[in-house]
Amino acid sequence: MAIAATTLAATGALAALTHWRAGVQEARAEASHPPLGQLLDVDGVQVHAHVAGSGPDLVLIHGSSGNLRDFSNGLVPLLSDHYRVISLDRPGLGYSDPITSHGASLDQQAAALAGAARMLGAERPVVMGQSLGGAVALAWALNHPDQIAALVPVSAVSHPWTTGLGAYYSVLSSWPGRHLLIPALTAFTPDRIIEDQIAAIFAPDAPPHGYADHFGPRLTLRRASMRANALQRRHLLRWISAQAPRYSDIAVPTEILHSAGDKAVGYRIHAQPLARAILGANLTTLDSASHMPHHSHPGDVLAAIDRAATRAGLH
Repeated sequence: MAIAATTLAATGALAALTHWRAGVQEARAEASHPPLGQLLDVDGVQVHAHVAGSGPDLVLIHGSSGNLRDFSNGLVPLLSDHYRVISLDRPGLGYSDPITSHGASLDQQAAALAGAARMLGAERPVVMGQSLGGAVALAWALNHPDQIAALVPVSAVSHPWTTGLGAYYSVLSSWPGRHLLIPALTAFTPDRIIEDQIAAIFAPDAPPHGYADHFGPRLTLRRASMRANALQRRHLLRWISAQAPRYSDIAVPTEILHSAGDKAVGYRIHAQPLARAILGANLTTLDSASHMPHHSHPGDVLAAIDRAATRAGLH
């Protein structure tokens, strides 16, 4: 009995220490990287939106484990000379609330972000989504066709794949992962691991100078954000499998941009079949392995957006 009591007490103390340390890390992350824009109430869900520039409305949707600071590091200053740029935190990430405790679906995310855009006066914006944000942009075009002028999927997840979820997200999205592992990662992940993960996302390119300091990766390491992201990744294949057969319904001008050597979201699995599925879609293939072309090839991203806006009659 004494051993069991001691073990229980030690376990409780460790859990208390972990959650205290996690809270400290979260407070520091929010103090060093506060919201950049407005916090909107969209049907009871907080959505963080940043607006810059003037011109035709353009919405930017970030990818997995991200936030809108991924765009404000370099892309927004480039685009804001030509567009009224609305960058949005996807539900559960950055400063946008999770919609459900089970992982907001692509349809739910698209509805919340479309609602935020309308609140900001963007009735029919050009919508650009990168990686998982591209899947949300596709859901926007499918479910809200009267609230989008043109579509620009960049390195977008669009079609089913066969490699599975992977050990990391399988564990992280499980009950023990969400309630035991995630608090430990929030509390104790060292800067070196964060730097290695950012380098892996940008490989084979280097991250832009000062990217981590601007982006605030510990915002993503907050417990609620990690849980939301893990659950979105867990269910993504099911959501994509349901969405993909409908792409022929998309009727707005579509400009797809994808790197031929992208190892995170495969070109042949996603970009090529997406271009075939959407009537009139134009696919621009980058001779690159970058999954982050909005950083490695910002001029090509701007050109794709310009073509989409022109095709939609916005220029």
